[in-house]
Amino acid sequence: MRRDSGSSVTRPGSALPGALLAVVGVIVLALWLSADSTSHFVRREPGLDERPDPAALADLPRPVGTLTPGDGVPGTAVGSWPGFRGPGGDGICPDPGPLGLAWPEGGPRPRWAIDAGEGYAGAAIHDGRVYLLDYDREAGADTMRCLSFDDGREIWNFAYPVKVKRNHGMSRTVPAVTGRCVVGFGPKCHVTCLDAATGREKWMIDLVRDHGAKVPPWYAGQCPLIDQGRVILAPGGPEALLLAVELETGEIAWTTPNALGWSMTHASIVRADLGGVPTYVYCGSGGVAGVSAETGDLLWHTDAWRIPIAAVPTPVPVGDDRVFFSGGYNAGSLMLRVERTDTRTFEPRVVYRLGPETFGATQQTPIVYKGHVYGVRPDGQLTCLRLDGSVAWTSGPRFTFGLCPFLIADDLLYALDEDGTLSLIRAVPQRFERLAHAKVLEGREPWGPLALAAGRLIARDLTRLVCLEVGAP
Repeated sequence: MRRDSGSSVTRPGSALPGALLAVVGVIVLALWLSADSTSHFVRREPGLDERPDPAALADLPRPVGTLTPGDGVPGTAVGSWPGFRGPGGDGICPDPGPLGLAWPEGGPRPRWAIDAGEGYAGAAIHDGRVYLLDYDREAGADTMRCLSFDDGREIWNFAYPVKVKRNHGMSRTVPAVTGRCVVGFGPKCHVTCLDAATGREKWMIDLVRDHGAKVPPWYAGQCPLIDQGRVILAPGGPEALLLAVELETGEIAWTTPNALGWSMTHASIVRADLGGVPTYVYCGSGGVAGVSAETGDLLWHTDAWRIPIAAVPTPVPVGDDRVFFSGGYNAGSLMLRVERTDTRTFEPRVVYRLGPETFGATQQTPIVYKGHVYGVRPDGQLTCLRLDGSVAWTSGPRFTFGLCPFLIADDLLYALDEDGTLSLIRAVPQRFERLAHAKVLEGREPWGPLALAAGRLIARDLTRLVCLEVGAP
């Protein structure tokens, strides 16, 4: 049978007519528009990703500490290295006592040595006592140890339970100490203030439980800062970027609102007088912030310096209007000028930026000394920079120092390299000159910050702490 070519025939399985398709489309569109399109989305707040659930924080138990006396007594040597980077927070020992320019065969004499829990925590020295925030794996506890500066015997220890798994060591902060108090910052962000002489607890703050802080990868590296009778902390929680706590009582003096949504990093806070204004400078997860030391107000911030993986070195003040930053992970370094435009306004401006092949710092904070910057760049070479960013000298590929800690005293730089060799180097801009070197530690990863007082240098590797006689005979 012949079929008319203009007729239409619908067979089973063929497409629906166009009119019906249009009706179905209108119905589907109406249903979609009437639905709550946001019902299955969770709002993202800046800086709050992976933070603990606030409702769960209140259920976290407060650790209860235990004080254990020892048989040690305070040493008689006069000298102080009262916290991270020494008396001035700059890595310089202003009164080390007479130092030797040459060492006996075998290197500086060990005065005493002790075993320590795995970590990179450095020592503080004050009033004949050495303070070390350690981790006791057998007890499962952060432990503040007070040792005699003369012989290393333990005077007391204060321990509180906290579970910390091995992750490139556990403890990695330096206590801050005054004549009356010692403050420690634990791997899981417990901040504890103890009587410096007796070890009696004054107060404890859990920055995670109390302020919603997020423990950084590889645990906390922030060292507490004591300034003007207060402890200055950077929880980076939902409410507080920075926090000032009264040293004697633990009461909060002020908080800096965290409108930026930044999280805690491994960097520590430093005080700088910029434009005549006392300022706390901090490298948070999103950049750098300047906070009034008097009120906690946020004075300025910038994202010109930001290290997404791990910000470790502390900002370094340079004069009354500049701050020097350095980092690893290909960050290099940067000089920032903070200009005061009027009584209440500051503007941070980049002066220059250097690539890591010129200067950077993976772990240890550089030192500004007599108009020059000294530090170890990522390839391990000790480097001296002029303040304009030009290189005065490098140690060269023959002398590399890895992630070594270092400090300066009386134009001398002490540097501890990756295999436990201590070098004595002139801290002068004319040339690299190593005066002496000796192997002083046998273990691995000797990365803990050095401490120097009364002609004695305290150094450590992953599991051993040693006190060396480096003073002149």
